[in-house]
Amino acid sequence: MDERDPAERAPAPLEEAGVRGEDAVAAPAAPPTAVEVAEASADRPKGKRPTFVFFGIVAAISLLLDVTTKAWAETTLMRIDPVRPTMELIPGHLAFTLAYNPGGAWGLFQTHDEMIRRPFFLLVSALAIVFIINLYGRLLPGQRALTWGLPLVLGGALGNLMDRIVRSNVIDFIDYQASWILAMNRTIAKVVPSWSVTDHWPTFNVADISICVGVGLMAVDMFTSRRGPSASLHPPPAEQAPLASSDAAPVKLPDSSEPLKPGA
Repeated sequence: MDERDPAERAPAPLEEAGVRGEDAVAAPAAPPTAVEVAEASADRPKGKRPTFVFFGIVAAISLLLDVTTKAWAETTLMRIDPVRPTMELIPGHLAFTLAYNPGGAWGLFQTHDEMIRRPFFLLVSALAIVFIINLYGRLLPGQRALTWGLPLVLGGALGNLMDRIVRSNVIDFIDYQASWILAMNRTIAKVVPSWSVTDHWPTFNVADISICVGVGLMAVDMFTSRRGPSASLHPPPAEQAPLASSDAAPVKLPDSSEPLKPGA
């Protein structure tokens, strides 16, 4: 029987194998490989960032179309019939009907006092313009939907804002009607008893069209835009597991099934 002390027959402790828990240090992150760099570059959108020159041109065209069509509608339709300024294009479906809207979309805030309504819409328009310009400055290459959508929204917002400043009313003249609009309004009236049941869509203008198209493009970007990868290709140090030295000898732990017995 082995007469050695049990401590001498026990396997060498971890310290003798060159591995100590308190000395275990996380291995430094390896530099990115060529494949990782290529994959990260492939995920990043190509091309140049949108310029404010393009932004200004699109917004200016949208604003110009809105201002000129409103001026045409006001002069032409009033000349046709000052009492009922209407020009029918498609009977029962589409017409140009001059209207002055003191409120917002769907006639919101029409019944409110001018001292409340006008500052409210001016403030909302100003905040929207600041938000649009700030968001455009943050666009990345490849975000084409927002590149077009934001200046369209800006041009439409400026067109309606000019009306509120000059006239305190927004000029609307595009009048569309259809049976599906009547069905929709009847459904809404079941929930909102004061809702007006009509087959006419609320009269609108070119600025409203620009805003709707721009918002639609913003929604497209929200669901389709590819975002760039994170700034780092490696996990943060806190997520790295401690690693032992690569040249450390394998450690064999004692079998817990058989407790060590002193020699006889």
